Amino acid sequence: MSGEPTDEIGYASALEELQGILSELEAESVDVDLLAARVERADGLIRLCRDRLETARLKVEQVVDALDDA
Repeated sequence: MSGEPTDEIGYASALEELQGILSELEAESVDVDLLAARVERADGLIRLCRDRLETARLKVEQVVDALDDA
């Protein structure tokens, strides 16, 4: 997969990469030598996705609150 730093990719790309990693891990012929690296990459991507979702949630709440105050 991509070795791109997680903070430089978007949510959709991170999710797509996570799905690819999951497919690799579910395969019968998992490369044990790459297993730890794939799991670490997945961890970073999951954290990125959670952060992006939380940021989006907060922005939506701000917009809704502003509309309620208007």
